[in-house]
Amino acid sequence: MKTEVFVSLSPKLRRRTRLLAACLTAAAIAVPVAAVTTAPASAATSEPCDIYAAGGTPCETAHSTTRALFAAYNGPLYQVQRSSDGGYQNIGLMTAGGVVNAAQQDSFCTGTTCTITKIYDQTANHNDMPISWGGYWKGPGPNGADIGANATALPLMVGGQKAYGIKGGGGVGYRVDNAKGVPIGSQPEGVYMVTSSNFVSQYCCFDYGSGENSHTDTGNATMNAIEWGTACWFGGCSGSGPWVEADLENGMYSSNTGPNQSSYQGVRFPFVTAMEKNNGTSNFTIKYADATSGGLTTGFSGPLPNGYSPMKVDSSILLGTGGDNSANGNGEFFEGAVTAGYPSDATENAVQANLAAAGYSFGTSTGGTTGPLHAVGAGKCLDDPNSTTTLGTQQQIYTCNGQANQTWTHTSTGALSLSVGGQTLCLDANGQGAANGTKAITWSCNGQSNQQWNINTNGTITGAQSGLCLDVTGASTTNGALVELWACNGGSNQQWTLG
Repeated sequence: MKTEVFVSLSPKLRRRTRLLAACLTAAAIAVPVAAVTTAPASAATSEPCDIYAAGGTPCETAHSTTRALFAAYNGPLYQVQRSSDGGYQNIGLMTAGGVVNAAQQDSFCTGTTCTITKIYDQTANHNDMPISWGGYWKGPGPNGADIGANATALPLMVGGQKAYGIKGGGGVGYRVDNAKGVPIGSQPEGVYMVTSSNFVSQYCCFDYGSGENSHTDTGNATMNAIEWGTACWFGGCSGSGPWVEADLENGMYSSNTGPNQSSYQGVRFPFVTAMEKNNGTSNFTIKYADATSGGLTTGFSGPLPNGYSPMKVDSSILLGTGGDNSANGNGEFFEGAVTAGYPSDATENAVQANLAAAGYSFGTSTGGTTGPLHAVGAGKCLDDPNSTTTLGTQQQIYTCNGQANQTWTHTSTGALSLSVGGQTLCLDANGQGAANGTKAITWSCNGQSNQQWNINTNGTITGAQSGLCLDVTGASTTNGALVELWACNGGSNQQWTLG
């Protein structure tokens, strides 16, 4: 197993003639050669890679399953394969510079399952990412290869339109080797991705960024990628995570010495902006934000760890694995890019503003949604303790495990139900209580108003009878913390996502 490292970058910019030619004005629009444009490129808003190009740090790879990352892009986002006949389908956009046409996938995959087999690069470099062939650590696929993500496992909304993300873990990994145009050696590099705190782990490694072409650990400083999860390999971490860290090979770094600072407790949002930049010789910087609102926060900015200057980065671009194909980390991916040069703070702020305006959400459940009910503030799931069928059992939060006692359905009548021990039980406000501290229990489903729940666009779940919010007691993040009803207060312990 390898150790990962975080790196901050200095403001030294690498401007190559080929890349500068793509910058037309201060609002430059980079037109990817890969795009097959069937309509005029008329998107009104510059997208993340237009913003990076205008700042002199153009995207060298740009991957997303949800939307265009250039205003002019009108090519495919990803490829799916269906299990029924082995057929393939490219999934494109609704309009140039717009949101994915998820209806293409839904139509193609009707009545069967589909796997995401390739994520297309939206830049002129054509650095498309297929499923990784494996590496030092073998994947669960044929001949030690990794596997592709289930194409329907992560539904969401972008700008009010349906989309699907990549749900990693269990050997899911994508990779393109000898990627064209990406920074190598000690050349400055920036990386960003949009992920989620809903699905994380402490295992290595849910990464996005640069790694080794050999898919083996080739030594310190041979990677520059974002690592996302609750890994704290150096000890002394503050809070429970998850954290945006830098995987620089042989160390997952949230600071140049390892442990994160006391102010960096963790990042808990349904959609997370994760940024890392590295100047290759003296500095790396980690930033994060709620990808739906607000500005960036700096988790760390300072010198490279001892022994990591100069960087020796290789040109493989990876998603969902470490440099040596360590593919045990859990994570979710919606979009990301790798840039040439060290992006300025102003550029990164503009990218964050673009992300916040994109309209990422898990939508409002109107019934029929089934899956884990994520407690956003804790990074855990609503859990029926030990799969008990004892009526009146107060529900808790626990590490997400995908089992039946964490699988909830929001029904068309507004109930939140789960099936355990051959019985269907409903989440219930104990005694039809409407006071702070009312226990959230399971009970036989009876259709009464104290078993009806509204899943709201602001992330809260409110009782139809009481109007109170489903709340993790004391804002605890520990396994076994109990769940109750409380007056809505905007706290992260009252934020939930289903699915």
